[in-house]
Amino acid sequence: MSEFNGVIAALGPVFVLVLLGYACRLIGFPGQGFWPQAERFTYYLLFPSLLVYKLSTARLSGLELPSAVAAIVCLLVVASLLVYGLGVWLKLGGPALSSFYQGSVRFNTYVGLASAVELFGEQGLLWGAVFLAVMIPLVNVCCVLVFALVAEGGNRPSLGSVIMNLAKNPLILACGIGIGLNVSGLGLPWGAEPVLALLSPVALPLGLLAVGVGLDLKVLRRGGLGLWLSCFFKLLCYPLLFVVLAKLFQLSTVATSVLLIFTLLPTAPSAYILARQLGGDAPLMAAMITLQTLLAMLTIPLILVLFGYFS
Repeated sequence: MSEFNGVIAALGPVFVLVLLGYACRLIGFPGQGFWPQAERFTYYLLFPSLLVYKLSTARLSGLELPSAVAAIVCLLVVASLLVYGLGVWLKLGGPALSSFYQGSVRFNTYVGLASAVELFGEQGLLWGAVFLAVMIPLVNVCCVLVFALVAEGGNRPSLGSVIMNLAKNPLILACGIGIGLNVSGLGLPWGAEPVLALLSPVALPLGLLAVGVGLDLKVLRRGGLGLWLSCFFKLLCYPLLFVVLAKLFQLSTVATSVLLIFTLLPTAPSAYILARQLGGDAPLMAAMITLQTLLAMLTIPLILVLFGYFS
């Protein structure tokens, strides 16, 4: 019980900020036009500032990168095959299948990094950055491939456009810049560190509030088997699969603990945008985002305690 209380004490503020964001949505504060711009500001400036600042000044020598990267890649490959096969077996239509896939493999970056930092401090940020740098491009490519396989009409995405978007992704660029400055020994340019130190703390709180603002309980009426199966796979099967792979690749306890947090996350709000743009089932996607986020407030601490990955 003390372990569970410890995890709740660490993650409680993360979930409270999400719920506070939802309360802001309900009362319309500070206005409808504020939150889309706040999320854009966080995504393109605040969050990249946090990653560059922390990665450029961190100690990277102890990271067991090859094994961790191999485990992450294997996780996505195996999960993708399972999810796609399950969707075909259930005879989900093309739009529903693409949303089912996104809901089963994408992850909420803000909740993950905030949780990792609260529980594991600098190590949480470092391993979180490793997960982001590897998984963000791979997940996006896999999602596009699934859309290409099941898309109806003229919604088939171009692989070239996806590669261009990934090359401009601010989170990937920030991870690359931060690690590059670190391993090269250059460090941050003169005067940059105090500026980034002021910007960085704002990123996660504002990002978590934006996650809460994006929740919409009304969409849960969309329901259906795909909704509940996506929750079951993403919040339970996906992390259990990672635990098996972590043991297979002999990852350290710290690496396993932090990376496990990112496999426990609900699907990303950006999945809704992709579903709308590429002909997925957008209402189903919105329901998945909301329900998974709410359920994750319970499943994240429970599974972390169940496997002893805390402290």
